[in-house]
Amino acid sequence: MSIAYWCIMIAAILPYLWVILAKAGTNYDNAAPRPQLERAEGYRKRAFWAQLNAFEAFPPFAAAVIIAQLQHVAQGTVDVMASCFIAARILHAIFYLLNLSYLRSLVWATGFVLVIGLFVLAAHT
Repeated sequence: MSIAYWCIMIAAILPYLWVILAKAGTNYDNAAPRPQLERAEGYRKRAFWAQLNAFEAFPPFAAAVIIAQLQHVAQGTVDVMASCFIAARILHAIFYLLNLSYLRSLVWATGFVLVIGLFVLAAHT
């Protein structure tokens, strides 16, 4: 399996890591988890938001990688771009947790450009 495909798996798991941080150390109410997360404060609230954003970023990333692979974009290029996307998504969550909105937006944009880049490369292959 290619590095890029492993990156899809990592991207699928990341949202769950962020919600674990949101729920950690609280008297978690499994009967009503969403309302509890909506009432969270501080880094827990931001971890919840990072989870939601990670779920939103996953489908276009997965599609871009798969389409690039199907269109035979150079494997090394796809692997590097997918790996950089994962790095950007991890930094995105870290900056979210630390409440560094400017840096968070910068790495979000980096991930977005990488996804668009994979689609563009696939279109020109």
